[in-house]
Amino acid sequence: MHAPLQGSLFDQADAIGLAPLVGLRRRELGRGAWVDLLPGWLSGSDRLFEELAAGVPWRAERRRMYDNEVAVPRLLAYYGEGAPLPHPVLDEARDALCAYYAEELGEPFVTAGLCFYRDGRDSVAWHGDRTGRSSYEDTMVAILSVGDPRDLALRPRGGGGAALRLPLGHGDLVVMGGSCQRTWEHAIPKSTRAVGPRISIQFRPHGVS
Repeated sequence: MHAPLQGSLFDQADAIGLAPLVGLRRRELGRGAWVDLLPGWLSGSDRLFEELAAGVPWRAERRRMYDNEVAVPRLLAYYGEGAPLPHPVLDEARDALCAYYAEELGEPFVTAGLCFYRDGRDSVAWHGDRTGRSSYEDTMVAILSVGDPRDLALRPRGGGGAALRLPLGHGDLVVMGGSCQRTWEHAIPKSTRAVGPRISIQFRPHGVS
């Protein structure tokens, strides 16, 4: 069970589809890190949210923290290399991202991880995706968001700079690139406001997790 989705007034499309990847705005963060942002890349995003919420085999996980085992505050799904994605538009999105970033990234996006934030209590703590090749190489992680907006917060790893908040939802795309996973951290903070559910789809190259 999740909080009700507040539909976007700006996305009333019945058909689910992608706009061309034009208008991406790059923001240089420093230390070799950057983010690209394209609001509203996906039309029909509320419909896609409902289809993913109902059709994806979501799983709840528990993780050990100190001496206790605690519930991960979100639902998860993962599609590895070669696995069919849960909606054709996600294959289209991955193909479009692969083509757009082919020269800069030098390899395709091959995996998709999904996170379901049911309400403001679900979150992700500060972290960088540094358990794979991104611990020592520049790379990219592309995130497509559907559902109600939640803030993606970014801050320099180790302090020493200003934090950044990007409200993402309703078909928005953000790409974290360069050294972002090593030199910056990101999070989805908890919210005390009445926020609806959000699903993020994270596309990654091989060996980046």
